[in-house]
Amino acid sequence: MVWVSSPWKIALMVFPAFILFTAFFVYPIVYAGGYSLTDAAGFSGADFIGLDNYLALVDDPFFRRSVSNTLLILVLSVTFLVPASFGLALLMQQRVRAAGALRALLFGPAIVAPILVGLVWVFILDPRVGLLNHLVEPLGIPPVQWIGGDSLTPYSIAVVFIWASVGFAMTIFYAGLQLLPREVMEASSLDGASRWQQLRFVTVPMMRETIGIVSLLLITNVFKIFELVYMLTGGGPVHSSETLVSYMYFVTFTDQRYGSGMAIAMVVFVIGAITSLAYLALSRRGRLA
Repeated sequence: MVWVSSPWKIALMVFPAFILFTAFFVYPIVYAGGYSLTDAAGFSGADFIGLDNYLALVDDPFFRRSVSNTLLILVLSVTFLVPASFGLALLMQQRVRAAGALRALLFGPAIVAPILVGLVWVFILDPRVGLLNHLVEPLGIPPVQWIGGDSLTPYSIAVVFIWASVGFAMTIFYAGLQLLPREVMEASSLDGASRWQQLRFVTVPMMRETIGIVSLLLITNVFKIFELVYMLTGGGPVHSSETLVSYMYFVTFTDQRYGSGMAIAMVVFVIGAITSLAYLALSRRGRLA
């Protein structure tokens, strides 16, 4: 006997999830959107000012710098993290000694709090006491401002983010590789396909959905980078290393311009949503992954 759910039963089962989704996702977005249209600051009143906060962001050089830094980290992460984690997953699939220990070692940074990851890398990248400058000093290389400078800091943040995320992405790829049907791989091998041809024409097309999931998670995680910036540089010097979320935190809680901070939050939400939806749309058409 096939049990058929009535629309009322389906609605009853979905209702608790709908309430939670509305309370913890929809309502905060609507609330932040409303606040972004006011001049709320500190404990003073909030008057409606329309789109003035958004128009002010266009002329804000620190906001523009935070956007460029975030997009730079995104491009570097997509360019290097996805291929690197996929390659590591392929390597872990081979018969390598201590493969389990290597997987655990690579996955380790993913379970460490980002604030602790930032703290560890401070002792590596700090221009004065950092390990990296001490290692290159005997080679006659002058101290480099890996963090705290005007140019290299966003690249350093991208490197730390990639280091902290590669194990997590590798684990997802590794799980996807384990689900590939062995019959297809064996058939391609019997047909005379080389390992490179198997990878290009069999493995990668069959892993397309997994690659899309990893890329989508990567995009959303880049738009949430805060702790690394807070720990490595605090957004300095003069907000030159801010990301969108770290600058939103400064404007909202340090400068106490809640209306402007919520406007930045809405921009982050819109950019993240558009980027994710665009990638999903292109992936479905087979133009990516």
